[in-house]
Amino acid sequence: MEALGSAIRSPENGVNNKRGISQALGPRPEGLEIRDGTVFDAFAVSEVLIASITHLCGPDHGHDPARMLSWLEGKTPADVRRWIEDGAVLRLALLDGQPAAAGALAAEDGVIRLLYAAPHAKGRGAGKALLADLEALLSAQGHSEARLTATRTALDFYRARGWQDAGPPKACFGIPGYPMRKSLG
Repeated sequence: MEALGSAIRSPENGVNNKRGISQALGPRPEGLEIRDGTVFDAFAVSEVLIASITHLCGPDHGHDPARMLSWLEGKTPADVRRWIEDGAVLRLALLDGQPAAAGALAAEDGVIRLLYAAPHAKGRGAGKALLADLEALLSAQGHSEARLTATRTALDFYRARGWQDAGPPKACFGIPGYPMRKSLG
């Protein structure tokens, strides 16, 4: 994964087109809030990433400690804080005030760098809403296409939301990563 620190923060993080508005304001689960992540959220974001990788991504890492450690590297609260201080576009979804999903993007190149849901939020719509939010931000910044690298666990999630395969798998944290793309137009 490329460094999040190179991501550019949107000046307004707003949505200024009709498609983006409908995505960002579409139906959301009751009690869901999506907002910018701040340095004060570093521990919460790190916990979401670690819990998701550890508990939801078993089919990818096979519960192999070496693979998990490789994947977890760089996801400490200090790392998350550094991403934010370096200008990463980090978004946090809260369900009933509790961190439920975290996402980040590199605005300059239209890449969603990460999207993870906490185990307690699985299937409750936080990840879906956060993905739509990230897509809307990229669209509002003028990107006509978004890209990401998915895990095997997440492939069906993305495909169900209009994402398409964009090449053969590549090594990512010691596991296969699946390049995907989606037209935002």
